[in-house]
Amino acid sequence: MDLSATHGSVAVATANRLRPVRAWLYFMAALVLLMVVVGGATRLTESGLSITSWKPISGIVPPLSAADWQAEFDAYKQIPQYREVNSWMQLADFQYIFWWEWGHRFLGRILGFVFAIPFVVFLVQRRFSWDLAAPLAGLFVLGGFQGFLGWWMVSSGLSELTSVSQYRLAAHLGAASLLFIALIWVARRLIPPEGLRQLRPRWPVVLLLLLVILQVGAGAFVAGLDAGLAYNTWPLMDGAIIPAGLDQLDPFWRNLFENHLTVQFVHRMIAYAIVLYVAVLLWAQSRKGFGGAHAWLPWVAVLILLQVGLGIATLLTMVPLSLALGHQALAFMLAGAVTAYLADLSPRPAA
Repeated sequence: MDLSATHGSVAVATANRLRPVRAWLYFMAALVLLMVVVGGATRLTESGLSITSWKPISGIVPPLSAADWQAEFDAYKQIPQYREVNSWMQLADFQYIFWWEWGHRFLGRILGFVFAIPFVVFLVQRRFSWDLAAPLAGLFVLGGFQGFLGWWMVSSGLSELTSVSQYRLAAHLGAASLLFIALIWVARRLIPPEGLRQLRPRWPVVLLLLLVILQVGAGAFVAGLDAGLAYNTWPLMDGAIIPAGLDQLDPFWRNLFENHLTVQFVHRMIAYAIVLYVAVLLWAQSRKGFGGAHAWLPWVAVLILLQVGLGIATLLTMVPLSLALGHQALAFMLAGAVTAYLADLSPRPAA
């Protein structure tokens, strides 16, 4: 018996069986990315507090009558954002911000259906084993938890603040990035190992991924504080490379999360660290070649340069909607590329 031929036929059969599962997971990741973009637009248009209640089931139906719209508007009038910032609004103005938030929540519900229904179908078809079903079920739980975090974030702006807490925004965006990364990781790991070279060490790519995740979190604090609307020069910041006033708040740790100057400075410094680190990785790998999984590295470097350029342009132009959303989306695409790179370097589980 030709064992190599038998093994090859099994690998082909496994790949064919899992191909729809991979496509489904990549589609889910694309939906998460779309949700992040819509969520970013919701934040930048200050629409996130327009719906003041959380109705996971009935909330899928938008207002259908003039009375329904007036009830939603009256509820919005009770929160500080309306009283202190948007008291000039008429119903038509409120409807504009309402649709952004409703669309964001609607996408979240669609994401749940798009996950649950194919999951059950694939399970019935036995396209994956229970060993794979368990982590996929974990992703579904993570997605549901993301919905809870979204409401937890919104609730922070309904009683005292005129916007959401930057801490809760960072938690919400951070959980979205972890869900996106997990979907890419699982999908990429379903590719048969025969098509990939197992190369090591992996720790440099793990460190790169951690830096990217840290930068996404730092960007969330910049967004939550609207820190990008100040210090709109580059490379100098408030007239210096290292500006004065980074330690205005006491204790010092509060500056990292609440001081507009420090929050933006940290975001810049992490970006510089990532650029330098990837330059070192490129130089080190260039002596060995970019074959196999390391073919990802030049593409990662290109994405990083694009992201830095987009970030600088966003800052210098006072955070226009299009550039800000592009900057946020590209951050997730960069995280996805680094995740795929790491997955390709990692041993595959048994089929």
